[in-house]
Amino acid sequence: MKESNNTNDVILIGAGIMSATLGTFLKKLEPDWQIKIFERMDRVTAESSEAWNNAGTGHSAFCELNYTPEMEDGSINIDKAVKIAASFEVSKEFWSTLVQEGIIEEPTNVLRRIPHMSFVWGDKNTEYLRKRYEALKKHHLFSDMEFADTYDEIAQWMPLIMEGRDKKDTLAATCMDIGTDVNFGALSRSMFSYLENADGVELHLHHEVEDIERLDNGDWKLEIKNLDTGKTHTYTTKFVFIGAGGGSLPLLEKSDIPEGRGYGGFPISGKWLVCNKPDLIEQHCAKVYGKASVGSPPMSVPHLDTRVIDGKKALLFGPYAGFSTKFLKHGSYMDLPQSIKWGNIWPLISAGVHNIPLTKYLIEQVTQSPDDRLEALLEYMPTAKMEDWELMDAGQRVQVIKKDEKEGGILEFGTEVVYAQDGSLATLLGASPGASTSVSIMLDLMKKCFPGLEATEKWQKELKRLIPSYGQSLAKDAALAKATRDKTTEVLHLREMAFS
Repeated sequence: MKESNNTNDVILIGAGIMSATLGTFLKKLEPDWQIKIFERMDRVTAESSEAWNNAGTGHSAFCELNYTPEMEDGSINIDKAVKIAASFEVSKEFWSTLVQEGIIEEPTNVLRRIPHMSFVWGDKNTEYLRKRYEALKKHHLFSDMEFADTYDEIAQWMPLIMEGRDKKDTLAATCMDIGTDVNFGALSRSMFSYLENADGVELHLHHEVEDIERLDNGDWKLEIKNLDTGKTHTYTTKFVFIGAGGGSLPLLEKSDIPEGRGYGGFPISGKWLVCNKPDLIEQHCAKVYGKASVGSPPMSVPHLDTRVIDGKKALLFGPYAGFSTKFLKHGSYMDLPQSIKWGNIWPLISAGVHNIPLTKYLIEQVTQSPDDRLEALLEYMPTAKMEDWELMDAGQRVQVIKKDEKEGGILEFGTEVVYAQDGSLATLLGASPGASTSVSIMLDLMKKCFPGLEATEKWQKELKRLIPSYGQSLAKDAALAKATRDKTTEVLHLREMAFS
């Protein structure tokens, strides 16, 4: 890495998928810029991007039922699903370019083809899934979706789930064969490896941001502590991106931008049941998502997942939700108390009052016994035995709480970016489907934060090279979407199933 002084063009806080994606974009677009990346852990991707800390699902709305709500008139709203599906196709475009440039050396270490399925039971849920299928099937991004409502049909897709069920039960399932499992840790590490070897980029691990202050000239001054030496250094920069997962909210508060006032965070932890029996693992090859319990957060939608971690097939069920005052898996129990300020007390209280079912749900989850966890698993796998599964900690997520004129404060499930008015600072808050749509999120961010550059011929040309469909709509153009999907399938080696 080339040494540089403490005056920079860009500082990225957090070494996860978001900083990796934005850093790679900016280095491609502006090779001469000085970029510094700071991470509080002693390695990159140690928090949310680590493979065991997230679902690993290439979120494309193929199987996630919370992206297709049923409206009061009984219709299914697919707008969010279409947007997410199109965004994931854009992500695959960018990753394909990184494969072609050698930044991602082996795409199968990052992305594997694994079917995405939805599975429900009962008359009401079965009718919902049928209507969802009929609504999505009409859109070209979901035209390959299949529907089944008989025991024998569904058993062909998910034999482990159907074994031991009553053949008379009312059941339904959908399947998209082109689903994916993504190792966001491996993906991020590929990009950080590229950045570390690029001129003008420095990656500093085990460094913690202590303060962020706006200078009179519009630049930002950051006080950053080296956790190895205990010394604090000052850095100035024109642009700051805060992509520190659960640690982003406290840093947003330190920046004291007016746009960040009133935001709060509600931390939710997670746990997986991980199968330890090889013959069971081999019987399942899909990501099967169900319907969330009433009042539960989207990150707790139950799913029985085939995962590929470090090249090895795994089977996980969960996640089981929990509550901790930590904002990060490796954070402090004081994170939540210290995040409470005068400006967000009322939104926090209001969100709590309006989300009593969530509070009740989390209390039930925290107090679960092994038998309770087995009972939840048995709904998806009737022949499950507890001795075949081990409980493992998953990641920590912080759901966004924001001001609302009517409600006082509302709990947001999803990803949100908070910008300083002049675009000189951007903070990413929230969770799913963030990582899967990281490329689209960063494209939007660059439009808002670098409008004078994003519109130039130089940036437009490079962005279209990196993402051939840039500036066009994959959601509206069926022919373009097909051509794009065909190309990325080839480049990313997604033609064949990971396991058959």
